[in-house]
Amino acid sequence: MIRDTLAELMLIPGLSGHEDRVASAIAAHLDRMGLPHRSDRLGNLMATIPGDPALPSVMVFTHMDQLGFIVRKIETSGLIRLERLGGVPERALPAQAVVLCTAQGDLPGVIANKSHHATTPEEKYKVLPYGELYVDAGFASADAARAAGVKIGTPVTYLPRVLPLQGTRLAGTSVDDRAGCAVLLALAAARRGRPGPTLHLVWSVQEEYNLRGVLPAATAMQPDIALQIDLLLACDTPDMASRGEVTLGGGPGISLYSFHGRGTLNGVIPHPSLVKLAEEAAEKGSLPLQRSAHTGALTDLSYIQFMGPEGVACLDVGFPMRYSHSALEVVDLADLDGLARLLDLMLDGISPALRLTRSP
Repeated sequence: MIRDTLAELMLIPGLSGHEDRVASAIAAHLDRMGLPHRSDRLGNLMATIPGDPALPSVMVFTHMDQLGFIVRKIETSGLIRLERLGGVPERALPAQAVVLCTAQGDLPGVIANKSHHATTPEEKYKVLPYGELYVDAGFASADAARAAGVKIGTPVTYLPRVLPLQGTRLAGTSVDDRAGCAVLLALAAARRGRPGPTLHLVWSVQEEYNLRGVLPAATAMQPDIALQIDLLLACDTPDMASRGEVTLGGGPGISLYSFHGRGTLNGVIPHPSLVKLAEEAAEKGSLPLQRSAHTGALTDLSYIQFMGPEGVACLDVGFPMRYSHSALEVVDLADLDGLARLLDLMLDGISPALRLTRSP
């Protein structure tokens, strides 16, 4: 189920603030499950499975959006300039295929890369700022581009692709975080009609933009516990070997520390009771449990932890992924299956004895 759902969602463009098509696809899955759902003014998609009121309520969430671009200017020549939206790696942009999402339909284009035969030796090793790049979608004039539906503010994403690799591995666009969306759907299917805590499921918006799109949903639900599904940086390639011990195919994991120091002084130090809950669930299910600690990464869980009069007990739970924010990210489907199983066991392990207060 996760493989097919993930492939379906990866092929749907959904730039931050423009997640409607992704939300509609996820809502269709919920409809087939018979699970009622709703959305808020920002576009967060929410569903609740009622449970035992004596147990702490739980919100499990993941984001639907992806990073990309917004059309900034249409040149008289028909070439298109972009504004970056989210953490797009500029060094990986030239020659990338993109899609312009207009009201008249999706239009393919390519981010131009200067002809090699005209590139000077100095230019060969220079990374161009995104402001100097442009998209060639085949238009011969600005009027032609506008007639096709391109205008200032048109969303642009990497061209959606799914590339099956060897074994259970998959490459493609927006694995971050359509993989989380697929896992959350699998969890929803597994928890229907099961005893346990009240479970709020949220597919959130605008994580790649400002990390706060989920806040209205969390405010409405007032959870005692929040579990965020997102990537863990895989550290099993030569360029990442010094960053940690998380390996692709090594199973699901938890984050023990995250911090973002590049203009956003925030992160998550997880609640110890939830760390223990994850460890015990993994042991019960004979699942591997990888551990991550990173500076430079951040999720919107960072803001949920401060909500309400007592705060929210928080834990980032995730899957290993290679090549984050590039046009082709890589994931192992076995890790996603393990993550869905881990979350299910964690919910089974929540009892009235779970201590969330931190007083002595």
